[in-house]
Amino acid sequence: MSRVLVTGGAGRLGRSVVAGLAEAGYDVVSVDRAVPAGSPQAAGHPAVEHRTAELTDPDATHALMRAARPDAVVNLAAIAVPFSAPEHVILQTNAVIAHNVAGAATEAGVRRIVMASSPTVLGYGSPAGWLPPAFPLTEETPPRPWHAYGLSKHVAEQVAQMFAAARGETVRYASFRPCYVIAPEEWAGAPTQQGHTVRERLDDPALAAPALFNYVDARDVTAFLETLLERMGAIRNGDTFFVGAADALARRPLAELVPQFVPGSEELAAGLTGTAPAFSIDKAREVLGWEPVRGWRTELQEGAGDPVPGQLTGAGHHGKDSA
Repeated sequence: MSRVLVTGGAGRLGRSVVAGLAEAGYDVVSVDRAVPAGSPQAAGHPAVEHRTAELTDPDATHALMRAARPDAVVNLAAIAVPFSAPEHVILQTNAVIAHNVAGAATEAGVRRIVMASSPTVLGYGSPAGWLPPAFPLTEETPPRPWHAYGLSKHVAEQVAQMFAAARGETVRYASFRPCYVIAPEEWAGAPTQQGHTVRERLDDPALAAPALFNYVDARDVTAFLETLLERMGAIRNGDTFFVGAADALARRPLAELVPQFVPGSEELAAGLTGTAPAFSIDKAREVLGWEPVRGWRTELQEGAGDPVPGQLTGAGHHGKDSA
């Protein structure tokens, strides 16, 4: 079985990816700045090796790749939340990590390299206003990032395409845009990335609206990555895929909800009836044969996220959604 190096292995998505790939039989190298408490490596998982590295340092990144000798690399490492650091720091950090990881992996002889991007490259939520050409949003929707995080993820996609252009078919590159990631423990009521629970996001549409009601179970992302790694030889080199749930994180159709939060979108959103999401995953379905199997209707546990008596409710929006 292949040896896969996962950067950002201690992160919210990284933990699930590392554990899932290990359970699927991959030999996994998890890379982060420190060994996370409760990680598969810390728990003695036999298929996971943990390494530490400063990925903004090109020499350290090259040394990591030479020592680890992976067959494939999945780059999840980044500052993961918009406006959680100064804009220039987010742009520089994320862009440099993407270039360092792709370059070092390529030079070390890795033949499959995957870069994590974000739906925010499309630019929704811009204070100046935003309307797409059409809904649902697809990989063909023009990117219009308006903050450093979205721009840095667009750069990561361009890094993959740049290396693909330089290397031809000798090395395979791809990018993926995971929607708002829900980790397994968050279905049971643990806070999501923005500080409130999944149930709160469902009960108050204003909480999920900044992400256009997108979401995905972290385990479905892991299944997507397994499929992508197996089938990278069959895709267009440097290609990009949306990875999301099959429905929206909303109790009402987005044809009703989106126009409330995206001015002027009534006609564009009219086709988002039933449970249809704003982000299409048809490309991943058709090209890779991947299908998400988890959604909030089946995963959300009864009572998860219900207010505790005497506890303040209505958690505020902690910064911008990263997906």
